[in-house]
Order: sequence, then C-alpha cells, then structure tokens
Amino acid sequence: MYHCCVHFYLLGDRSEIFEIIKEMPPLEHFTHEFWESGEVDEALAAKANVILADLRDSETKNVADRIVSSKNKEAELILIADKEQTGLLSGILPEVKDIWIGLMTEEEIRFRFLRWQQTYKMSKDFWQTNHFFEATINHIPNLIWYKDKNGIHEKVNDSFCQTVNKPKHQVEGRGHAYIWDVERDDPACIESEREVMESKKTFISEETIQTGAGRRTLTTYKSPLYNLDGSVMGTVGVAIDVTKERAYKQELTQKNQTLEKIFTSIDCGVICHSVDGTRVLSINKAALKIMGYESMDELVKDGFDMVAGSVVEEDREKLQECMKKLQKEGDSVSIEYRVQHKSGETLHIMGNIKLLQENGELFYQRFLLDCTAQKLQEKKNERWQLELIQALGIDYSIVCYFDLDTDIGIPFRINGEDGKIFASDKEGKISFQKSMEDYIQKFVHEDDRKMVRQFSSVDYLKEELLEKGLQYVNYRAYINGEIEYYQLKIVRTGKWSEERGIVLGFRSVEEEIRNEIEKKNLLEDALQQANQANKAKSVFLSNMSHDIRTPMNAIVGFTTLAIAHMDDKEQVAEYLKKIMTSGNHLLSLINDVLDMSRIESGKMHLDEKPCSLPDILYGLRNILLADVHAKQLDLYMDAVDVIDEEIYCDKLRLNQVLLNLLSNAVKYTAAGGIISMRIREKPGAPAGYANYEFSIRDTGIGMSEEFVSHIFEPFEREKSSTISGIQGTGLGMAITKNIVDMMNGTIEVKSEQGEGTEVTVCFTFRLNSESQEPKDIPQLKDCRALVVDDDFNTCDSVTYMLGQIGMRAEWTLSGKEALLRTRQAVMRDDIYDVYVIDWMLPDMNGIEVTRRIRKEMGETVPIILLTAYDWLDIEEEAKEAGITAFCSKPLFLSELRSCLHSIVNTGEEGEETGSEQVSRHVGRILLAEDNELNQEIATAILGDAGFSTEVADNGQIAVDMLKKSEPGYYQLVLMDVRMPVMNGYEATRAIRKLDDPDLASIPILAMTANAFEEDKQEALNCGMNGHLAKPIDVKMLLDTLDKILVQ
Repeated sequence: MYHCCVHFYLLGDRSEIFEIIKEMPPLEHFTHEFWESGEVDEALAAKANVILADLRDSETKNVADRIVSSKNKEAELILIADKEQTGLLSGILPEVKDIWIGLMTEEEIRFRFLRWQQTYKMSKDFWQTNHFFEATINHIPNLIWYKDKNGIHEKVNDSFCQTVNKPKHQVEGRGHAYIWDVERDDPACIESEREVMESKKTFISEETIQTGAGRRTLTTYKSPLYNLDGSVMGTVGVAIDVTKERAYKQELTQKNQTLEKIFTSIDCGVICHSVDGTRVLSINKAALKIMGYESMDELVKDGFDMVAGSVVEEDREKLQECMKKLQKEGDSVSIEYRVQHKSGETLHIMGNIKLLQENGELFYQRFLLDCTAQKLQEKKNERWQLELIQALGIDYSIVCYFDLDTDIGIPFRINGEDGKIFASDKEGKISFQKSMEDYIQKFVHEDDRKMVRQFSSVDYLKEELLEKGLQYVNYRAYINGEIEYYQLKIVRTGKWSEERGIVLGFRSVEEEIRNEIEKKNLLEDALQQANQANKAKSVFLSNMSHDIRTPMNAIVGFTTLAIAHMDDKEQVAEYLKKIMTSGNHLLSLINDVLDMSRIESGKMHLDEKPCSLPDILYGLRNILLADVHAKQLDLYMDAVDVIDEEIYCDKLRLNQVLLNLLSNAVKYTAAGGIISMRIREKPGAPAGYANYEFSIRDTGIGMSEEFVSHIFEPFEREKSSTISGIQGTGLGMAITKNIVDMMNGTIEVKSEQGEGTEVTVCFTFRLNSESQEPKDIPQLKDCRALVVDDDFNTCDSVTYMLGQIGMRAEWTLSGKEALLRTRQAVMRDDIYDVYVIDWMLPDMNGIEVTRRIRKEMGETVPIILLTAYDWLDIEEEAKEAGITAFCSKPLFLSELRSCLHSIVNTGEEGEETGSEQVSRHVGRILLAEDNELNQEIATAILGDAGFSTEVADNGQIAVDMLKKSEPGYYQLVLMDVRMPVMNGYEATRAIRKLDDPDLASIPILAMTANAFEEDKQEALNCGMNGHLAKPIDVKMLLDTLDKILVQ
C-alpha cells in the first residue's frame, strides 16, 4: 500500500561493488535513486537514506568520522572495508548498520544487498502496520486499553485519555484508582478482568465508573492478551460510553409516562378520528366527559359521524364545515360550539382541529376545552360593567361608551348644556373624535385645550390604556359663564387585545381642586417657614456666643485686673463685685435657649420683686465697661425726670432685655463709636404706677428696613458673617420681644444702614412706696447749686433733682461760664453752696474747672464730679484738685441725695469700729451633694458663716446619717436633687416618713441647678422647706438660713 523511494549515496573510487548493487532490482513498493562521489560530499550524505562507503583505499578513520557527522539521524550506514581496517572503526560502530569485508564474490555481494533489502522492507512494513493500528485506535470514540496482569495500563488510546482528562504519559504505567481519580481500584473491574484471564474468553458487561467529573456508564468488552508461549499476559479492553444514551432513554421513558398520564388525566379533551369520521382512533376521559359519554363505545353507538351526537343541532353543520376546510397536513382551525348532555346541561366548548398524517394515513386530531365557566363570567362582567356605568352616572354629568377602532359610541348619560354635544343621532350613535373636538372648542378653557386634545387622541389612549386601564385629566371649563375645574376620566372595557372599548365620563371637581390648591398653598407656606427655621437653626451652635460673650468677657477682664492689683484690696473688692454681677447675669443667659422654648410653650413666668432702677443701670454699666473700653467706644447713660426709682418688676428679665440691647449696640458699633442710654420717666401713668422709657442709641452699622421688619423672629440675623463678622444665636431679639410682651411693654426699632440704630422700650411698673425715703435735706434748703454739663437734658434733670431736695439750682453748659458765674456770685456775696460738674466738658475737663473754682471759693464748698466712666483711674488726681465726691451717670435722685447727705453730715456720724463679724451662726448642717467641687464650695461658705458641715455623697447616705443621729444634732439639711442611688426628692420623702417626729420635721432646703419655677414647686411638694438655685448666692443662702433657723 505504501511506496518508498530509497536514496543511496555511494562513496568510493572502486565501482565493481556499486555497479552490482545498481543492477539489482528494487523490491515491491520500492524505487532506488543513486548518488556517487569519490570524496566525502557532506550535502549528499545529509540527504541520503542509505550510505555505502568503500573505505579500502582511503584514510579509514578520517573518512568514517566525516560520514558519521554528515549523515542524517535516520540514514543507514554500510561500510566496505578490509579486515585490518575494522579495528579502526570501534568508535563509530553504534552508527554503523553493517560492515562488508572487501574481497567478496558477486554472488556474496548480491546476497548481502538482498538480505539488507528484505530487512529494510520489514521495517517499513512494521511502520505501516503500527501506523494503521495507531490511526485505528486513536480515531474512534470508544475507549481502548491494554493492561498487564496487575491491572497496570500499558497502552491506551486518545479517547481513553480524553475521557479521564489526562495525557498519555500520566495514564500509561498507572492503575485504575489514579487514572479515574478515585480512592481505590474498582472491585467489580478487578473481578471482571480476573474472570477474563482465567476463562480466556471475552467478557461483556455494563459498568458504572466514578470519575472526578461524576459517574459514567460504560459498556465494556474485555479479552485476554497472550504471551509468545501462549500464556495470558494481560487484558485488552474496549468500552463504549453510554452515559448520555442511558440518560436520554430514562428521560424519554419518563416523558412518555408523563404524556400518557397527562393524556388520560388533563381537563382538555383529546380525540383522534379518521377523515371520514367512521373510526375513532383514540380518545381520553376528558373528551368523553365533555361530550357527555361514559365510554368510547357509547360515543360510537350514539351515531358519531365526524361530530358527536351530543353537539347542539345549530352548531353541527358549522363544525363539520370547519373540518372539511382542512386540505393538507398541518392545517388547523379553532371554533366555539356547544354540546348538550342527556341531563339537559349545555356546555360551551372551545375546540381546535388539526389535520395530521401517520403511516401514510390522514386523520383529525381535535382538542376540546370546556369554557362554560368563562362564558358565564363574561356575561356576568358585561352586566357588572353596565351597572358600573349606570352607577358612575350619579357623579358624572356625561357618561359615554366608544369603540376606538370604529370611532362609534353610544351615550349613557348626558346632563347639562355641555352634555348636548354627546347626544346621539337617529341611529343612536355618536362619533368620538367629532364629539370631543366640539366639546373642546366650546367648553374647555383656551389654555387647556391643547392638553385635553392630546389626552383624548386615539393613538395616545390606545398606548396608555394598554399599560394602565384608567386615565384621567383635570382641566378648566366654561360652565354657565363661570370657570370651573372639571375632570375627564377614561376607562378601558372588555379584552383590550380584541377590541378597543372605552367608557368616558365628565364630572365637576371644582371643590376638590380648590381644597387641594388651598392645602398645597398651606403646605408650601409651612415648608417655606420650616426651611427658613431649619436654615437659621443650622448655624445656631456656632453662634452661641451672641448672648453670653459680653458677661463672660467682663468676668475674664475683671479677673485679670484683680490678679494684677492683688495688693489693692479696695480695688480688688470692686472688681470682684463686678465679676459677681457679670456672673449672675451669665447664669441667666445660659438659660436663654430654654427661655425661648419656655416662652413659646407658655411656661415662663415673671417673678416681680422690689428692685431699684439705679442698681439695674449701674450693674449694666459695670458689665459693659470691659467691652466698651476694649473697642474704644464712648458709653453715655443718663436719667431724665426719673423721680420714682423703687419699683416692682422681674429684675432678671428687665436686666436681660436691656443688656441684650446694649450688647448688640456694643457688638455692632465700630471703634470710636458712641453708645448712649437714656431712661426717662414719662407722665400719664395710673396712681401707684410710673411709665418708663428706655432709649438705646448707637452709631453702628445699622440694619436694612427689610430686616428690621422681621428682627424679632427666632434665629434671624442680618448677614452676620458677610457684613459684621460678628457671631450670635439669633435668639436675643426674639427673647427680648417676648419678655417685653410678657411685661406688657412695647419695643420699637429704628435703624438705617451706615448710620446706626435706636431701640426704644417702654414699661409701666408698679411703684414700691414702702422704700421711699424723704427727698429734701434740711441743711441744704434754699441753698444755691450750680450744675455744669454740656448736655442740656442732664442739666435740666439734675437741676430738677436738686430742686426736689430743696435747693435753688442753676445750670450752665461750659466750664468757662461756670467760672464766670462763680466770680459773679463771690462779688455779690451770694455764693454757690454745691457744685455738680461733669468730668468731660468740651472746653476744659471737670478736674481743671474744680481747680479754678477752688482758687475762687476755697476748700470748703462741696464739689461733686459727675462721670459716665470708672473714676478709679482719675480718683487721685481729682481729689488733689479738690473734688469732694463722685457720682456716676446716669444720676438718680436717690444717689444725688445720698451723696449730698454724706457731705453735709461728715463728722456727725462716728466711724464704725472693728470689722464685720463674718461668722454669725453656730450649729451643724448635713449637706447631701455628690459633686466634690460643690461640696468644697458649700462647706467653705458655711464654714465662713460659722456652721460646721457633714457631707453625704447621695440621698441614701443622707437618710442613713440622719437616722443614726440624735434629734437636734443637725439643724438643717441642704439637699441636692440630682444624685446617684437616691435623688433629693426621694430622700426628702424618706426623711419625712421617719418614725422620730423631731428627725422627720428637720428643715430641708433644696440646693440644686434645677432652677425653674416647676422645680421649685416640686421641691415644696415633696416636703422641702425652700429652694436655692446654683450657683450659690451667698447672701441669699445666709438670709434663707436665718429665716428657716429662727422659726
């Protein structure tokens, strides 16, 4: 079968051997081609299949080595040499096929070449056989393997390797377990191979093999392999993988069983019969039941002829005609018909008929489905839709039905002038598109016509109603000359895939829309207000310093000053008083945010007590001085016509209002600016009351008219960061306004950007007549007094006060005129008995005026220096110049009278001797307090007052300590409220329930940071005798202890 061309390379000069070889014929399937050369031709050597080299007349070793190095690996080398040359060839013998000894006869040469030819042909025949074998076993899908007696695979084909997913070098030489990726060899496989080798017969079986990829089903053929001596040396196996075939067979069996079960049990009837109708080929139970028969025999006996006898007479011919229309295989038709059972029950059947062919015979396959329930439901739905349309007509003035495909419809309800457009013609029908267009043109508002026209277009409705069965649009319509809101609603009916039926209705939604608009507006307003409030609150925490920075600055500033002047006790004492004033006010400001919520919830109440207007204003001035000096501002305070100084009011709230307004003035006024506050008593108040006007002005940045209009709204500030750079909470003015309203006062704000702001607050306070002192001073009655101030209102006010005291007062606006009047008075011998001189006069200051007056009048006349500033810095200079006393602005009648009274009575009253006795009390107090710092403060204060103190860390310990004590051991209990284990309220109730009446009745005072009115009331309700708020006011604490312990 194969053909082989052998290329011979003949090397050597002697040609007798070569000539004999060339004459010899090639064997079958072979041809010969000869190349010759006398010297070694390496190119020919490389191409030749066989090399015959005659070495007898050449350098044996050299030529042999060159030939070996030049030939290709597959070429065969035959050497012709003398016997003595063979010893030189030992190094190349592995590369030599044969050696011929030189002296040979022709017959011997022919014999040797023929023997080589036969051997060469045998190798090619073996190659062909091996090629056929490998091609056969490696290109079939079956698995082939050869095993030795021990089950080791000696050879396998490619399909085997593909099945086990391993290359041949990993399979050959391996056992079953490794190849199939299992833990151990398959016992069944080993047993079958043992039987094959023992019986020496082919063994056929079906085996299930567990592989790494899962279970495989194989049909195997195993036969014995024989050795040369006829003994069995192993097995050869062929396996067919039938895993898929077995799975397909099993699946097919299951499907056939399922189909058979479905055929016999489904509700759908199936019947097959011949084309002529004479033979029923098959029928299931469902078909018999639907047609009203118990068996196929009963069906046939009833006269089955293409159509069962139970089919209603009117439908038989129609059914037969449908079947006759089917002409070729595969044609089908669907039809509805009725059958009537013997019981009289009529069923509606949905049938499908198909013409099929099997074994060359045509037959009908018919499917029958009972749709009686569906038909009844459809009729019920039709009645329901009609009833629904009638019900909708109650709310809708116009109700119509239309078929969008035909554009034709009928009206169900038409009321009103607009309903006439949908009136039907003589045939009782109307056009959808024409009626809608007439309605739109006549009744729909011109701005809404495009919207309604688009909504009612046929294409739009077909698309939208496919997804959603209901669509509506609201629009404005002209009804009886008025514009009203109307709604057009369209609902699809029936099966949308078969017909495009719709019901449309028109109704008035005037009231609904108006309500919705009103609600929407309310919601939008509420949302806008909420957004504004939230926006303002978002910066609240970062702006908290707005209301607390001023008193805090005073505390820090005066503390620094006190440390710097530790040696000057009087000055330190003054600073500490101012720190105390600022600290007390700071405490009130901490509650600002809570105050706002308490105000809004109606929980804030005024606590009216006797108070002094001078005390309030001087306290305000002391708080503000640090900030005023720091910003290099001028602060002026004066009182005009204030006769009634002692009033009843909530001092904390009045102070809060005025300080907030003054603090704003300081904050929003640049360096070098002026801030003034004037309090004026105005006429017109009822008896026992007085009207007061507080006017605060500044030359600051001012405010816009728009912002002033809502300045009292919470969390509002005008461009605080972009214009002034000053931070604040935005609550100050809102709290101020609410407090003013609670005090039945009024507040007015006038401002101009770049010019400044004026705030006027007016109150009517009840007078405290009990604390009024006599106004006149007998020693000064009818004495002359001169008031020197550059402010007319101050001159007028102080002059009036001096008149109230009983003096004859005059005033002048300059220092020079005061000196002139003094000289005139001396000349006339009608001298001034008292001078009241302002420190800051335009022409010369009050100290210089005093020096010159002293030169004219001597050292006896009293001169009072009036100033709006802290006089401590000028006190020494002023006294050197001859100043007798100092009075602060704003000047009140009480202060002026007190100052004059002290002057005229100097020397009459003896000086106080000894120091004030601080320790005024004795006794032991039980302090229930969990905070160590508060324990230390309270213990120190009580110790300075003369008490000894014992401390309990919580309410339970306090109760236990009191139980163990004798009556009278403790004079009083100071009880914190918020404590661990047992709070102050619980501890008080426990004490009041003690068996010993003396212990149970011990005075208990709440001393807590819970400082609201409801906290005070709860303290009293649980049995406490009083309430003190933290931080501790020493004077109030000791006064309260005096009252409690004296009782």
